[in-house]
Amino acid sequence: MTIQKLIAPNRRHLGGGFHVLRSLPALDCASVGPFVFVDQMGPLTLEAGQGLDVRPHPHIGLATLTYLYEGAITHRDSLGSVATVNPGDVGWMVAGRGIVHSERSPDAWREKAGPMLGLQCWVALPSDLEECEPSYVHVLAAALPAWNEAGVTCTLAVGSWRGRVSPVTGCSPTVFASLSFEPTACLSWNADHEERAVFVVDGDLEVAGQKVAAGELAVLTPKETVLLQARAATRAVVLGGAPFLQSRHLSWNFVSTRPERIDQARQAWTQYASPPFLQVPGETEFIPLPAA
Repeated sequence: MTIQKLIAPNRRHLGGGFHVLRSLPALDCASVGPFVFVDQMGPLTLEAGQGLDVRPHPHIGLATLTYLYEGAITHRDSLGSVATVNPGDVGWMVAGRGIVHSERSPDAWREKAGPMLGLQCWVALPSDLEECEPSYVHVLAAALPAWNEAGVTCTLAVGSWRGRVSPVTGCSPTVFASLSFEPTACLSWNADHEERAVFVVDGDLEVAGQKVAAGELAVLTPKETVLLQARAATRAVVLGGAPFLQSRHLSWNFVSTRPERIDQARQAWTQYASPPFLQVPGETEFIPLPAA
C-alpha cells in the first residue's frame, strides 16, 4: 500500500463570490510534514473589472506559500512589503509573532478578463520559531531550480528534493515542488522525506497504480517508493517534510502549539493597527475577527 489516504477537497467560500478547494486540514489528516493547510484557488476566470480582493488579515505561528499557475496576486503586508506574484514565482511569508497582509489582483489584471489558478499553503513553524520576527520574500520563477526527468519538468519551489535546494529553504525539512508531466511520462519518488503527499492540479495521474483526480491529495505511506504515472498532460505538486512532535492548534488564521497563544492573537486583532498587528500601508480595510 503506497497511498495511505486519498483526500477529496472541500469547497470553501472566502467572500466576494470567491471560492477555494481545501484539501488540508481534513477530518482524518491534520497535516503532512509541516503543511497544515492546502488551498487550490481556481480554476476560474475573472471577468473584466473583477478581481481577487482579500482584505488585510493577521497570521501567527506559520509561513504562507503562494504558488500560481495562472493569474497574478499583489501581496502587501505590515512590514511594508509589496510584491506581485506571477505564475511560477514563490511568495513566502513568515508570520512568526504576528503579521498582517492583503492579497489583491493587480490593476493590470483587474482591467481585463483572465484565468486564475494556484495554490496557497500554510506551513507550521517549529516551536522554537513560532515567535520569530516576521518576514517576506518573493522569488522569481527564473531563480528556482528546474530540470527535466524523462518527460517530467520539475520545479523546486521550497526546500530540498532530488539533490537540489531552493532559494526558499523553509524553516524545517520541507519539500514543495511543481511537476509538469508529458502524456505517459512517469517519475519514481523514494522516501526522501518522512511524510509526503501528491496533489493533482489538473490532468490524469496514477499514484502507485491508483487514479488520483484533479483536486485530490494523495497522502503516501512512509518509507515506500511510489511511481507517479501520467495518462495525459498533467500538472501536480509533491509536498511534505518532517513532522513535528507537538501538535498544532488552528483557529481562523492562527497556528500555535499553545491554545492560549491563539486566544491572545484573537484578542489582539480586535485592536487592529496596534502591536503586533500593525496596519498595512496603503490599505484602509480589514477583515473583522469572526466569532469563535
